[in-house]
Amino acid sequence: MSIFSRENTGLLAKWWRNVDRQILFLFIFLFLLGLLFSFSSTSSVVAEKMNKQTYFFFIKHFAFVSISLFLVIIISIQDKNKLIKFLPLLFFISIFLLTLVPLIGVEIKGSKRWLDLIFLPRFQPIEFVKPLFIIFISKIIVLNEKMQIYNRYLYSFLTLLLIVIFLINQPDLGQTLLLVSAWIIMIFAAGFNMILLSFLGLLFLCIFVFLVLFFPEKFGYIFFRIKIFLDPKMGDNFQSQKALEAIKQGGLTGRGMGEGILKDKVPEAHTDYIIAVISEEFGAIFVLFIIFIFLFIGYKVLNKIFSENDEFLKLSLVGLVSLLILQTFIHIGVNIRLFPTTGMTLPFLSYGGSSLIGSSIIAGAILNFTRKDSTRNIKYE
Repeated sequence: MSIFSRENTGLLAKWWRNVDRQILFLFIFLFLLGLLFSFSSTSSVVAEKMNKQTYFFFIKHFAFVSISLFLVIIISIQDKNKLIKFLPLLFFISIFLLTLVPLIGVEIKGSKRWLDLIFLPRFQPIEFVKPLFIIFISKIIVLNEKMQIYNRYLYSFLTLLLIVIFLINQPDLGQTLLLVSAWIIMIFAAGFNMILLSFLGLLFLCIFVFLVLFFPEKFGYIFFRIKIFLDPKMGDNFQSQKALEAIKQGGLTGRGMGEGILKDKVPEAHTDYIIAVISEEFGAIFVLFIIFIFLFIGYKVLNKIFSENDEFLKLSLVGLVSLLILQTFIHIGVNIRLFPTTGMTLPFLSYGGSSLIGSSIIAGAILNFTRKDSTRNIKYE
């Protein structure tokens, strides 16, 4: 069947009438900005330091952006009932891939977080797990009405715990804290008892301290990073210091596109420190503009949540937008030395196929769940 058939054309027309176009255009704009920043932050580095074509990274980024935009449309255009049935299957597949990391994962700089498969070269499974986890947890808490409510919370916690165990083993503290924070926000929004919620927060803190103190060979780097963060003189703080200097040198209006030097001094600046690269070349005003875009997306989604009657949609949107906003501000906080280094990317803007695909799943799900027709003919099973 041709993609231009009458049936598909009608489906696209219906999707276009009902999709939130403001959120759609903002997501597309963020992907395009990521392309611009990839061109600016990777071309000269590759030309001077690697035996590859000048635009090698940019071409790869362009390919992943194209795939990501296609996924956004495909996910957002689906019938919500089919999506709810299909995404949990993808969640289990992503968990399976996460379990392969300790066995056949690729270790880089002391962390084993990546898989390098023939059909999926060098990708990070947790980027796929995060948005699918949000939807799966929403389904557990809201849709299984035959189960007692606190049993649903327990199963959601056990699902989180399984993922956290694998993340801690990698180790990946940043993604662990992000996922735990998003889960806490979700169960708080679902009406979980505040006393029990406080107890859980204390429990997570105690587990974190226990791991750092009693398994120093595995998690000592966390304590070391915190010490350096509190007192830069305690150790090597080169990356964070250079990022902060780049932001200061950029000032309000920046040094100009391609004129920044952070990308030449700091490894992986186009991923972990992309906001510092942007600030150096385009200025703090442009960074504030990017922050405004993310906050406006959050505002639009929250408006939908407050006017929505369907509990599954509300909880899913709370989790997805929490994931998006939390990751954005953690990345920015690391770049301006508000937080210790986590190695977390900036959604839509950082270089990296896994990060872009994960962002596209979040964007597609948000667009699907905020469609005007998203609450019609709901059939939860």
